[in-house]
Amino acid sequence: MSENLDVSRRDLLFRWSASVALAALGEEVLPAQETKHVHKAVAQEKSKGAYQPKALTDHEYATLRHLADLIIPSDEHSKGALEAGAADFIDFLCAANTDLQDIYTGGIAWLDEEMRRRYDKDFLSSEPAQQTTVLDLIAWRRNASPELNPGIQFFTFTRRMVADAYYTSPIGMKDLGYMGNSAISQFSVPKEALDYAIKRSPFA
Repeated sequence: MSENLDVSRRDLLFRWSASVALAALGEEVLPAQETKHVHKAVAQEKSKGAYQPKALTDHEYATLRHLADLIIPSDEHSKGALEAGAADFIDFLCAANTDLQDIYTGGIAWLDEEMRRRYDKDFLSSEPAQQTTVLDLIAWRRNASPELNPGIQFFTFTRRMVADAYYTSPIGMKDLGYMGNSAISQFSVPKEALDYAIKRSPFA
């Protein structure tokens, strides 16, 4: 019985990670209602101690963590993608799908090579200003060129996945103010919404 459950879990995880990998081709990213299962599995891994990367090398994982922190940083009001475990979420999915793993392995290799070409250092070893310079180039499709296109595609994909991982995590949902499907004793329409509706009403 437990063996069948393990097989089903592996099949589900493979389908989830495959749907994420399709995002690189412009398809929809992992459905939000299903990401909770991945977050739960990652949390179970963390209950045993610090998360250990399963698909990415230590260097790739550290680079992904830094990218996640730059994409959605923490501030005095809220925690960011690093605290939300975005890199753990992505690595966990990479372990279930080699196509997804290849996206990150290849993308981080391109990023390191581009940094070495410009500054003789990999991304993590470069100065923050140098990192920002290259990320600013690959953050915009208007900078498309044969040299930058692989980086632009990778960074676009990574931003989407980091955002998905963050905003479907407990930390991200708290940041959004999402309360979940819970019962409330009463509901009142905010006064601002009523004023707006009345102002636009033809009977006002």
